[in-house]
Amino acid sequence: MTAGMDGLRFQHWTTEVRDDGVLVLSFDRAGSAVNTFGQDVLLELDALLERVALDPPKALVLRSAKASGFIAGADIKEFQTFDAQGTVGDAIRRGQQVFQRLAELPCPTVAAIHGFCMGGGTEIALACRYRVASSDPSTRIGLPEIKLGIFPGWGGSVRLPRLVGAPAAFDLMLTGRSLNAKAARAIGLVDKVAEPAFLLDAAVELARRGAERPLRQRLLGWITNTWPARQVLAPMLVKQVARKARREHYPAPYLLIETWRRSGGGIQARLAAERKSVVKLASTPTARNLIRVFFLQERLKSQGGKDGSGGKPLPGIARVHVVGAGVMGGDIAAWSAYKGFDVTLTDREQRFVDGALERAKALFEKKVKDEHRRAEVAARLRGDLAGDGVADADLVIEAIVENPDAKRALYAQVEPRLKADALLTTNTSSIPLHELREGLQRPAQFAGLHYFNPVAMMPLVEIVRHDAMAPETERRLAAFCRAIDKLPVPVAGTPGFLVNRVLFPYMLEAATALAEGVPGPAIDKAATAFGMPMGPIELLDTVGLDVAAGVGAELAPFLGLQIPASLSAPPQPGRRGKKDGQGLYRWENGKAVKPPLPRDYRAPEDLQDRLILPMLNECVACLHEGVVADAELLDAGVIFGTGFAPFRGGPIQYIRETGVDAVRARLETLQAKYGERFAPRPGWDDPALRA
Repeated sequence: MTAGMDGLRFQHWTTEVRDDGVLVLSFDRAGSAVNTFGQDVLLELDALLERVALDPPKALVLRSAKASGFIAGADIKEFQTFDAQGTVGDAIRRGQQVFQRLAELPCPTVAAIHGFCMGGGTEIALACRYRVASSDPSTRIGLPEIKLGIFPGWGGSVRLPRLVGAPAAFDLMLTGRSLNAKAARAIGLVDKVAEPAFLLDAAVELARRGAERPLRQRLLGWITNTWPARQVLAPMLVKQVARKARREHYPAPYLLIETWRRSGGGIQARLAAERKSVVKLASTPTARNLIRVFFLQERLKSQGGKDGSGGKPLPGIARVHVVGAGVMGGDIAAWSAYKGFDVTLTDREQRFVDGALERAKALFEKKVKDEHRRAEVAARLRGDLAGDGVADADLVIEAIVENPDAKRALYAQVEPRLKADALLTTNTSSIPLHELREGLQRPAQFAGLHYFNPVAMMPLVEIVRHDAMAPETERRLAAFCRAIDKLPVPVAGTPGFLVNRVLFPYMLEAATALAEGVPGPAIDKAATAFGMPMGPIELLDTVGLDVAAGVGAELAPFLGLQIPASLSAPPQPGRRGKKDGQGLYRWENGKAVKPPLPRDYRAPEDLQDRLILPMLNECVACLHEGVVADAELLDAGVIFGTGFAPFRGGPIQYIRETGVDAVRARLETLQAKYGERFAPRPGWDDPALRA
């Protein structure tokens, strides 16, 4: 075997034949910090496997030579290029063929998985006879292709159901979630779990001795993939998907189920069916837009880090002090502690701090399953009624009432006690920052750090700028956001910043339609049909009618909009929405109880336009005024901050795809019918709006 490999030099793969005759094949993609499958990588692997097949070793172990993880999947940038060139089919066929060549080797093959193993990484592991995974917490195995609007196309959708049974396989493929080593072993996706230090030994041992899969797993893998079982299970799976995603918005899960339901025969026939479906999905607007959103997310993640001068790391943030233990402040404190920071939390009275600590306990119980680790996490969050944490803090986050005077009074107390390089930030949702920085001694170290509710669920944080802020402050805050697993987007400190400013006209129009007698459920239905994750009436209740009234008072004069009576006055006590169990809807067990629409009810034809177009109009104005740096950041901020239909690629992308003139004409139609609030805002002539 050694002779067969001699004299071969590979760029991305190294081979080592051990004394026991086992060939260790290590993947180390040249010029990249992580292993991804580009076409050049697959071509090399193909040549290598062809050589191995001619002179097989005792066994083959596939591993990663990178400490960062196993394999992150396909090179998505390259995939975008193939889509543009119309060569996706060739790229998919190549991956399928190389992995099939691995599957057909006459010797035992084992994938040794440590760290992330995603997409194509999981698919190559599935093409091996056995899999062993490291017990390290960083080891996660998944097939997230569905999040990009496609599904596993290098044999993964063919092999996984037959390995672990259809129910477990579809649970993974339809959600895109990942499993740790223990959970992967429980369903039969991996055969063995080993300590990271003994991973290679365990893989070699497995290759030499083999392993018999439990009878129940083998039976499940066979029986759930028989023709009758596929006909029975497929409609049940479709029903599950339909609760979460509409077929016209997200075709991939439906086509995945259908391809599996109708595909029988040998492996080549099933691979051909998989390939045909994935190629079809790759060219859909949904897949193109979801891949765009993936890159937008990567861009947000890449912010923060070194300073601009000589690349030295910026002063880090280790200790966080939060002032205000209400829902937002308490949840920001809890999330920061969960993500590894030492946090002190203060408020006017101990009862508020106690309430926040109780909520934090619930978050830790849900997120941290290991009780020993949970105690460590909980110990990082301390109630601090006296506010002593200010003096040690690297970052202070103020989350008190939305009142400029109250905030400025607090800063006057806090700022003199701060360390020299500590940052002071506000979680205000709408007050312009130039109003808040008056009277500060060190305005360069002051910024907005605006989180969204619920903090544990919403990925976006707006870093709010003002004219006296230092660039270093923004970079340090961006690095902090990444450390707590949030996506930072820098925005100008004008009223409402980006997300609330864009959402406000949408929610205002919903409240106006409601006041005119359009039923709430009909309004919500029009928005979710467009692809919003939740209707605006339900959203108003979720945010709280009191909060909405406060934001409205700040934004309406700035945007020149009239507020309907339902939002202009603070709500009656006990009727603030979800938190009181009663608002525009009644709430039970955290769910809105929506009255059914009359059978013969027809919603106004222009209702969807009335809701969505004011939001697009405001996005155009924000871009024009430089609230964010460019169209890509605007789309990213609005998608991750409002849940704006990701399959549409963002509001600016939607305008480009629909055609800027067509969208503007629809606005002008609404303007003629309903008045000046629909008048196109400045910025519709921006070349960035054209595809």
